[in-house]
Formats: sequence, C-alpha cells, structure tokens
Amino acid sequence: MGRSPARSTRSRRGRRRGPSRVLLVCVALGAVLITAGAAVAYWRDTRPPVTDDQVADVADALDAAGTRSPSPSPSASPSTKASSSTSPSASVSSSASTIAIPATGPGTFVTAQADGTTVGTGSRVRRYKVLVEEGIDIRPSAAAAEISDVLADSRGWTQDGTNSFRLVSTGSYDFVVKIATPGTVDKICGAAGLLTRGKVNCSVGTDVVVNLKRWVLGSPEFDGPIHEYRALIVNHEVGHRIGHGHETCPGAGRPAPAMMQQIKGLKGCVANAWPYDEDGDYLGGPSVP
Repeated sequence: MGRSPARSTRSRRGRRRGPSRVLLVCVALGAVLITAGAAVAYWRDTRPPVTDDQVADVADALDAAGTRSPSPSPSASPSTKASSSTSPSASVSSSASTIAIPATGPGTFVTAQADGTTVGTGSRVRRYKVLVEEGIDIRPSAAAAEISDVLADSRGWTQDGTNSFRLVSTGSYDFVVKIATPGTVDKICGAAGLLTRGKVNCSVGTDVVVNLKRWVLGSPEFDGPIHEYRALIVNHEVGHRIGHGHETCPGAGRPAPAMMQQIKGLKGCVANAWPYDEDGDYLGGPSVP
C-alpha cells in the first residue's frame, strides 16, 4: 500500500524536532553552570577573611588532638628525644590528647596534699603549694608530683646550693603554683596589669600562674617532649620567685636560658628547660632590662 502524504509529512516533522530538543537542553545546562559559577565567585569574594587568631585556634586544636607536633630544630638529636620521652616523669600527667582545655573555669582551686618532703640541700627552704582549678582534667596529686620532680632534678634550682623546696598543703608558704584555664589566668594576671591574652603564664606576687593551654600543648618554639616544656614553665616561674630576672640568648646554637622567654622566640639558641647542665654549670645569658 502507498504511504499517505499527511502521514509522511508528520513523520518528517517529528524527525526535525529531535535536534531542537537537544539544543534546548544544552542551552539550559549552560545557564545552570554559569549561575553556579557566579555563585561560587560571589561566595569567594564576599566570605570573611581568616584571621590570625582563627589560625592559632586551629593549630592548638590540632595539637590537642595529637595530630600535629612542632617541627624539630636542626640541633635536636633523635636519640636524645627518644630517651627523654621515655623518662619516668613523662607518664606522670595525662597526655595532651586526653586533656580538654575549657576556655575558662570557676576560678576556684583544689590544693594538692603533701607529706612535707624537702628536695635539695640548700639552707633556704622554699615552701610551696600546688593548686589546680576545679573542673579541669588534671589531678592535683599528679601535677604536684610532676612539679616536685622538676624541682628535685639535679639540673634545677637546687643546684645553686642555696635553695631547697618543700611541698606543703597547709600553713605558711613562699609561693603557690596554680594551674588554671586560660580565662582564669587572664583574670588573675589581668588584675595585676598583665596581658596574657589566654595564651601565656604569668607570675603575680606569690602566685606562679600556669596556663592550662601551655601545660597541655607546650609551645611551638619548644621541640622537646611535653614534660620537658612543663619543666621549663616551672623553672622559669620559680626562678622569678627566687630572685632571677629575664635573660636572653647567649649565642647561636647554645642552650636557651631557663629565664629566657622562649615562647617569644629562641633568637638562635636551642630550646632548653633547665637552669643548669648535667655538670652543674649555669646555663645563663645576658640580662634583659
């Protein structure tokens, strides 16, 4: 049978419609992509810039999670680090990955109990207390044991032959070591006119005020294990309590003095936690006015 003219015409028209539909789909898809690209460009150009404080907070969070550690200095030897990290005092306190760092706390403290033991043989016995802010994940007894180990170390201040130290929990004292949240540190130090910005420690009157953030995370300028950095905190602040002022780097490649503000930079020196070396020589530097 022959094909009718009307049917043949409809068939030809249907075949011509196909390419037009494809063209319309392509145009629509192009419009969607252009709109999406414009939205991305607008977001990129209008989003708030990342500030230095935000970058610092991210770095601290990574440290607390145990996923980032400060880069070792060229002078640090791997064998020295390995032996230091296995020292008994390394296990006294919890690791950084298990200690939370609240922005602030109640401002009240728990006093560590003491048995009255004296470390050192110096005639000047410095009585001290250890206090830990309530609500943070550090046991006062563990903190006191670690601080006592630092003060008893032969590289510490007992090496001067004058000072010895006795942990007490009651009665008179020469100084107090307080471990506190950043917000509480700011309040205590700020009342004395010191700006700690939630980041650093301070010494106020008889109080050695230790920022929990520094106790847990250490400092990017210090490449040793965390218990070594805690030793630096204790030795530096106790040094102030027994009459030492700030010192600076004595020369490139030499140990930084314990009385140097190492968190502000090493100025060519090597990070060091102790006021004396193993031979009993003082690791000092020029005084800072």
